[in-house]
Amino acid sequence: MNLLILGATGPTGRYVVDRALQSGDTITVLARRPEALADLKDKIKVVVGDATSKNDLVKAMMGQDAVIATLGRGKSIRSNDLFTSAARAIVNAAKQAGVSRLVWLSSFGVGNTIQNATIVQKFMYRTLLRDLYVNKESSEKIIRGSKLNWTIVYPTALMNGPAKGMYQVKERIKMKGAPRIRRADVADFMHKAAYSDEWSYRHAVITD
Repeated sequence: MNLLILGATGPTGRYVVDRALQSGDTITVLARRPEALADLKDKIKVVVGDATSKNDLVKAMMGQDAVIATLGRGKSIRSNDLFTSAARAIVNAAKQAGVSRLVWLSSFGVGNTIQNATIVQKFMYRTLLRDLYVNKESSEKIIRGSKLNWTIVYPTALMNGPAKGMYQVKERIKMKGAPRIRRADVADFMHKAAYSDEWSYRHAVITD
């Protein structure tokens, strides 16, 4: 598969790149900091650009079969409108480039998924993470309202470390305790979703 990965320099995105390499995909990455992927220069194609720029995205999307987006704000709790800006640009660029499949990384607690959160989770989502989550929800309205073949993925708290290989994936999961998920397992699911129609036009909550 010809696969475009957005957010590849981030911690979850890098796991997606590694998973796609294992699968033998032809990988293109759009990155503002290509030097962060210097160790992969002979294994992937890097296009220098910004995921909020339609023109940059069109250039990177040409000839792709699917896009996996793992965009994030790192440790910042301010969105700076990243997700809405990227969603608009991706939808418009995909139409021009002739790409339809998008697997989009969100966060558990965004949108209606908050209904199944614990009391502690709800407090965090509605206070400390409110700005991020509001912007993510707005971006997903853009994606759902587009003509893209989308899958939106809602992981619980993300952890580093090797994949466990076993995880829960459902449209709704009632949370208990302090749910978490390995980034590598999220990457595995997102990669599989790009290959399959099972989760087309659906959202997926993923946790251990």
